[in-house]
Amino acid sequence: MPTGNQLAPSWPAGPSGSLPLPFELDHLLALRVPGLIATRRHIHSHPELSGAEFETAALVARELTLAGLHPRLLPKGNGVICDINGRPDGPVIALRADIDALPLTDVKDVPYRSTVDGVCHACGHDVHTTVMLGVGMLLAQLADLGELPGRVRLIFQPAEEILPCGSLEVIEAGGLDDVTQIFALHCDPNLPVGQVGLRVGPITAAADNVTVRLTGPGGHTARPHLTVDLVDALGRLITEVPALVSRRVPANSGLLLVFGHASAGTRYNVIPSEASASGTLRVMDRDAWESAPKIVSQVVRDVIAPTGATVDLEYLRGRPPVCNDARAIGVLTAATTAALGPEGVAETPQSMGGEDFSWYLEYVPGALARLGVGRSGPNVDLHRASFDVDERAIPAGVRLMVQTALQALAAVR
Repeated sequence: MPTGNQLAPSWPAGPSGSLPLPFELDHLLALRVPGLIATRRHIHSHPELSGAEFETAALVARELTLAGLHPRLLPKGNGVICDINGRPDGPVIALRADIDALPLTDVKDVPYRSTVDGVCHACGHDVHTTVMLGVGMLLAQLADLGELPGRVRLIFQPAEEILPCGSLEVIEAGGLDDVTQIFALHCDPNLPVGQVGLRVGPITAAADNVTVRLTGPGGHTARPHLTVDLVDALGRLITEVPALVSRRVPANSGLLLVFGHASAGTRYNVIPSEASASGTLRVMDRDAWESAPKIVSQVVRDVIAPTGATVDLEYLRGRPPVCNDARAIGVLTAATTAALGPEGVAETPQSMGGEDFSWYLEYVPGALARLGVGRSGPNVDLHRASFDVDERAIPAGVRLMVQTALQALAAVR
């Protein structure tokens, strides 16, 4: 297990204007900060792809066990659910962290650079995991003192970055049983440390995957009239379909179809018999998301029909928009003010990014907040191989989520 003996805490006991955590938890957090930073760096240097987070889950389970808790692994062994049992007559609230990494090569020149070729934590899930471990350690202390007014369920979720979504695995495994509210954080490099982006209503977009395969007899480039020119058909697909699809829904729905991969042929003088393109469809509006599969299918077939190519379209449902509950945002607002001071509360826009936290909100109310992790100098966006965070965000996130749990439990009682 990593140690943090050489890492000094870089966050004060409480930011200006904040309230102290109860029962001297600020002092415990200060002692824990070096170890938490070391844990984050260990996870960052040993990333695991979606669906294969076995070592990360094992690390999480070990740390929670050392804190006196009783975690259980998900059926596949790549995620963890852990209840912190307070007063038995209290409500149950859930806090979720995602633990998977992305298939990118880490290009940062740092001691904790990824040691796994082609895999890195470019979305901050290592921070989410570490924050939630810190929350578990502190809330376990409150539970031991008999001062936790209910039950807090920690969810360490796999496979947020792929389809099918890992949140659905958690739900199937009983992760939301008895839960009254659920909360989560996501790193935001556009906000400085000490600020939290909050928004009532939709905060992310829906995100689906679209794959189109075209087939034809193939032939000689000298005689395209005797075959089906799939390269031409593919060109029409990727240039015409996105614009036409966006014209089938209201402009304020924010529908965006972008192809990220296209492939056809292997020789300059051979018309191929197969071609394909795949991409994502993102849309801000729930109604437009519901109608998107039918619209995309119709437009693709209308565009390709004159070429004579055969169309095979795979439309893979991803995730609806994350729609934050107003009461849950009220809890997060109060928690942010308590944890980070009044200046910690920041407005945030709806983004075109997708987040499978949305599936939890189909079953119970809750909210997703954006945790400021911005570094000095130019910020690097999420999903870039050079992405990194200001690690002072870790204790800030722990304070926030501890306060969120306490505020939520008190609000329900």
